[in-house]
Amino acid sequence: MRTIGVVTVARSDFGILLPLLKKIKSDPDLKLYLIVSGMHLSPEFGLTYLDIENHGFQIDEKVEMNLSSHSPEGIAKATGLGIIGFAQIFSRFRPDILIILGDRFEMFSAASAALPFKIPIAHIHGGEVTYGAFDDSLRHSITKLSHIHFATTYEYSMRICKMGEYPSRIFISGAPGLENLNDIRIMEPYEIEQKYKIKMNPKPLLITFHPVTLEYEQTEFHINELLKALDVLNMPVVFTMPNADTYGRIIIDKINKYVKKHSSSWIIDNFGTQGYFSMMTYARAMVGNSSSGMIESASFRLPVINIGNRQKGRIYAENVINTGYHSDEIINGLKKVLEPSFKESLKELKNPYYQKSPSNIIVNNIKKISLDEKLIIKKFYDKK
Repeated sequence: MRTIGVVTVARSDFGILLPLLKKIKSDPDLKLYLIVSGMHLSPEFGLTYLDIENHGFQIDEKVEMNLSSHSPEGIAKATGLGIIGFAQIFSRFRPDILIILGDRFEMFSAASAALPFKIPIAHIHGGEVTYGAFDDSLRHSITKLSHIHFATTYEYSMRICKMGEYPSRIFISGAPGLENLNDIRIMEPYEIEQKYKIKMNPKPLLITFHPVTLEYEQTEFHINELLKALDVLNMPVVFTMPNADTYGRIIIDKINKYVKKHSSSWIIDNFGTQGYFSMMTYARAMVGNSSSGMIESASFRLPVINIGNRQKGRIYAENVINTGYHSDEIINGLKKVLEPSFKESLKELKNPYYQKSPSNIIVNNIKKISLDEKLIIKKFYDKK
């Protein structure tokens, strides 16, 4: 039996990992070892580790990373504390394989700590590009620390190969989070209203906006321009909480002040996967700079306004309109996607991140791959 360590650091990656966690837990040849860290353990971000337990998963380890500061120094120190915390875990117990997802600094801490322990790392969502965030550098660093790669598209698999990773270790799995659509029940609008104390008629805009970490000095300007655009449009809006990124608390503070002044606006600390997917089903449009606007939204034929550079470089479908940061650009983009003809044009939309059963692809490959020195001792693949 192989013990598969899985790291989750936020509500967002837990939702993506949920189908895979279920698959690992139900497989008689695998044992799940769940490590929880980051925003999951923060009261400010909703103590979402409780959602993990409510889904029936046992949390085997917790790594505190002290997310009380949102300054560059605070983020750097949290990264270091994370490395220490994960190293302490791996000194007590070493999983046979460690699964890391994406590009968060908390995930980088886990991957860095695993390196001297010679723990094989399977990385999901590698090869992607987000030019506006330092997550881009973290993602590529995790790729080089990893031994098995699960890319969400062919294009991303080719980029991993260009980074010197052997093709035999790269698998195209699709986006694991899309598998949730197979078994998560979409709530009715009245259920959303009752559970989250918001109004769904008229349909609101769904706002998911995070700091642009390579432009963090401009965070206040970015959120002010977005809120100015929303003021002009005067539509009901539902905000989700931003991530624990550099200057993220500026966004939280501005949104809270906006909500207090606007009776048809709400902020939700934690929708969870069911609530978030339900909102994506019924929202008039999505506005912000979240990866969910690039990856999941196409499956809902949801019009998306993607603001600025945070997601620049990612593959996206025709439901996404890119704009700059200025309020007039956001307003013009929203007017376009809110036209009935735009929504009509999305009826046959295909999601470029979709593959049938990503969790099966991932589990089948981590079960059969040889855990030997050849896996750990990586060589650079020079394409000829």
